[in-house]
Amino acid sequence: MRMEPLQAMFLGLVQGLTEFLPVSSSGHLVIFQQYFGFTEPEIFFDVSVHVGTLLAVLIFFRKEIADILSSVFRWFRHLFAPGPMFIDDPMKLALWIVIGSIPTGIIGLGFHKIADRIFASLPVVGCSLIVTGLALALTLMVRKPGKGMHHFSARTALLIGTVQGLAVLPGLSRSGATICAGLFLGIDRETAARYSFLLSVPAILGAEFLSILDLPSGPVLLSPAVLIGTATAFVTGYGALALLVYIVKIGRLYLFAPYCLLLGIATLIFAF
Repeated sequence: MRMEPLQAMFLGLVQGLTEFLPVSSSGHLVIFQQYFGFTEPEIFFDVSVHVGTLLAVLIFFRKEIADILSSVFRWFRHLFAPGPMFIDDPMKLALWIVIGSIPTGIIGLGFHKIADRIFASLPVVGCSLIVTGLALALTLMVRKPGKGMHHFSARTALLIGTVQGLAVLPGLSRSGATICAGLFLGIDRETAARYSFLLSVPAILGAEFLSILDLPSGPVLLSPAVLIGTATAFVTGYGALALLVYIVKIGRLYLFAPYCLLLGIATLIFAF
């Protein structure tokens, strides 16, 4: 059956709430799409609603993104000018985002050919949700105050980017995995959250590009269901993003662990 606007709104709501909360938006979308019995391609709708949450990131972190773009522009302008070059903090952040995006892109391309089967597998979702829950629970062990962006390194960016690439698996929360990785690597909570969300921007853009390449040739008409789902994801995603940033700052990321563990176990029971 085809997706109705009301169902699309519901899935957009699920996407917006779960994209930034560390409970895996893709895992929830697989569960609910299987429950509704949709026969249209899941991946295109999934990537489309990710665009809605991407807009939420761009608006929420508009100051940081503007600083990065301004710094990159100044760097290129000074590249051809005489004298020493100074790399400021926004330029360093841009460099870490580029480096972190490399393993994400490589892993994403590797999974691209088998994504249809992965995104329809409830056992994969269940196991990945359990892994997400365990990672969130382990943040209870992070007691020492972390280091800021000044102590970031290429190794840190590569490791977090690799974790983000693995989060292509539905059920493995992208935000949860990357923030946890940052905390385990000794990064402070605010820096880990900010880097996680900014690192998601090129990842979502890349996923959308791959989705467009898979579309049949000729003009493409976006259905009302896709548009409604995307708009709903944007509105709810912005609110969820603000909430998670606050939760990370106060060090309560582990509160989401029981939900992920219980949902993962329930999904495995339902699948078998």
